[in-house]
Parts: sequence; C-alpha cells; structure tokens
Amino acid sequence: MVYLPHWPIPHGKKPIDLDLARIKELLARLGNPERNLPPVIHVAGTNGKGSTIAFLKTMFENAGYKVHRYISPHISRYNERILLAGEEIEDSYLHEIVEEVRIAAGDLQTTFFEGTTAAAFLAFSRVPADVLLLETGLGGRLDATNVVDRPLMTIITPISFDHVEYLGTTIEKIAGEKAGIIKPGIPCVISWQMTEAMEVLQKRCAELGAPPYVWGRDWNFNKLEEGFEFFAADLDHSIRLPEPALFGIHQTVNAATMVAAALKISESKQFKLNYENLAYGISQAKWPARMQRIMSGVLYDLLPDGWELWVDGAHNTGGAQMIAATLEVKWQDKPTFLINGRTGDRDIKGFLEYFIDKVPFVCGVKVKSEPLGEAAENIANGAKELGFAAFACASIKEAIELILSKHAQSGRILVAGSLYLAADLMLANKEG
Repeated sequence: MVYLPHWPIPHGKKPIDLDLARIKELLARLGNPERNLPPVIHVAGTNGKGSTIAFLKTMFENAGYKVHRYISPHISRYNERILLAGEEIEDSYLHEIVEEVRIAAGDLQTTFFEGTTAAAFLAFSRVPADVLLLETGLGGRLDATNVVDRPLMTIITPISFDHVEYLGTTIEKIAGEKAGIIKPGIPCVISWQMTEAMEVLQKRCAELGAPPYVWGRDWNFNKLEEGFEFFAADLDHSIRLPEPALFGIHQTVNAATMVAAALKISESKQFKLNYENLAYGISQAKWPARMQRIMSGVLYDLLPDGWELWVDGAHNTGGAQMIAATLEVKWQDKPTFLINGRTGDRDIKGFLEYFIDKVPFVCGVKVKSEPLGEAAENIANGAKELGFAAFACASIKEAIELILSKHAQSGRILVAGSLYLAADLMLANKEG
C-alpha cells in the first residue's frame, strides 16, 4: 500500500474508489482551493499524458512562465507529484499541507489519490504561478482531479485498454470515461485516436459545445528523418520542428499534440508563445522512465562494452505497441532483451505479444515497490505460452546477469512493464 507522508490512508476504502463526492466534501472543508488556481490545462488519456505535459512544461518555462504541475505516480520521491512554480514541493511544506488536509478530512473515508489531490490543490492555490498542468490519475469522469469547472483547455491523449475493471471493457466505454473531463464551451485538443475513441470524444464535444481541435481533421503531422512537420487547417504553412528529446516514435505524437495545444492556447491571448518556445519545449523536455537510457550506476556498471540499458514505464497494450514499433524502426542494429515486471491481474500476454519476433527472450521479475506485483513465474509462463524463451528472475540485477550470460555479442536490455518497476531499477542502480 502507498501512503501519504505521515498520513496512513486509505482508512478502509479501496485504494481505487472512483467517486467525486468525497473529494468535493474534502475540498469544501478546506475552503475550495480548486476555485483559486491559475489557468488549468487538464490532460486525460491512456498513454502520453505525462510526456505531453513534459513538453508543455518545458515550453511554458522557456517562454518565461511559472508552471505548477500535478502528475502520478511518482518514481523515486512522493514530492515528484507536486511541482510548485517549477520546483518539487519541499518536505517541510508538504508536511504542513498534508497535515492541514488530514485534520480537515477527520473521519471522511478518503482514498490515497483523493488526499494527494486535495493537498496538491491547496498548495497550488497558495503559491503564485501562471499555469497549472493537471494530469488525471485514472479515467476522467470520476477522477479526483475532475473538480475544476472552467479549465483553460482539456487535452485527450491516445486512448487504449487499461484499468478495464474500472473504466470498461471496450474502447468506447473507456473513451467515455476519459471524455468526462471535457467542459462546456472549453476547447478540447484531441490527439491521435482509434476510430471508436475519436467518435466518442467528438460526440461529447458536440454535446457540450466544447470546440474540438482534432487530429486528422484540424491538425496533423509528418515524421521526417530529423524532426517533424506540423500541419493545421487554419495555417497557411506547415511548421517544421526538431526531433523530440524524448526517445521513441510515439513521442512525435505527443510533441505534435503539444504543438496543437500551444496554437489553441495562443488564441486565448493569456499567453504569448512563439516558434522558439515550441522548438525548445520539444527538444529539451525531460521525463524520466520513458524510453530513458541509463548511462551510469551500479546496474550500468554490469554491462560490457557495446551493451545498453533502457527503462520505460509502459504497462498497457498501447504502450507495448509503441515500444515494439520503436524497436522495429530504430533498433535493428542489435538484439533487444526484455525484462518485464507488472502489477498483478493485468493482461500479461496482451502486453508481451507485441514483442513476438522482436526480442530473443523475456525475463520476468516481481516488482518490489508494488505490493500487488505479479509473480515472476506467472510472467515467464505467459511469455512461454506465446513462444518466447522465458525465465523467472528474483531481481533486475539477476535478470541482467542472466541475459549477459546467454548472449556474447552486444545488445540492448529494456526494463519495462510498470513505472513501479522503473522505480525498482532506479533504486537498484543507485544502491546495488
């Protein structure tokens, strides 16, 4: 179980319990801080939320604006979730804010995410900033962040299957939940989507009179050998932009989504953004554990010359599909070996099937920072059923050593399947 600093919640509630009644009551007891926020850009979707926010943050800061940011989950430190004017919330202030929320909650049966969101809104309301980049935790309609009535903009990143036990078992149902953040009269930027999701999102925009800015209709992009071109129906020319700093072919989608959002934001006249800000945001953004190459540390030191170690937090089929496409397009020069760990009760084979014919074998590990982590043996057995050579390992270190013992030539080792697995890697790479 993950707990707020010094506040061991949830108090008997399920770790995930989608309902806006408790967060609204808690915020009311705190004086409704969600009504005293800087302009909010609210982002929902299955994949690409964090990366799109990373591009936006870097762009806004390059333009001279102070940026609040709220994300989940964290990788190494809880403080990563709450950025105040561009800086992680300090321990002392975090303790003060959480204590105020704890006292206000009293006997209210809040969840971990509700308590975190209330604390974040309280902090955001008290520290000056120009914009708040707000990421949903799960879904959208009943997500605790969905209490902001009049955001500046909503953004829907690509939607795929994830958390089906909470959001529904079809793309249409999942899209309907994500569409819950769309607000009457507020512009909504819609990124690349499957047809079923796109139809749901556009219908919701029409119902609410929310002006949509839609991929494939209002804007598009073309990947170039270096960088990409952005096209918009309301521009008389395309915009050529640099290669995204974040690695992977899917990051061009996220970068283009940021550009689309920036164009619409500029129309509001609240922000002055230019080409240099866009280019800087795309080329300089940082976002850990998203196709990140590890270049130092204890685990890195295990690697012989010519080997590479990478980590990605992808945990659903959409993420697996994007990684696999990157392997196919960009990583043909040497073999890639997959170390996979994940939360229990997820679709093991649905994730791994995208790597068929793309990795020689799979090592399953149990995620140590996830109490509900899937057993390494279950992952290995699922991989074997798909035809992989597969092994269950006790740790990431053991998996790396096994891969190195079975392959003499140089290769890449990719650790992927959960952001909590990424946290395990970061900790093991630091401490050994």
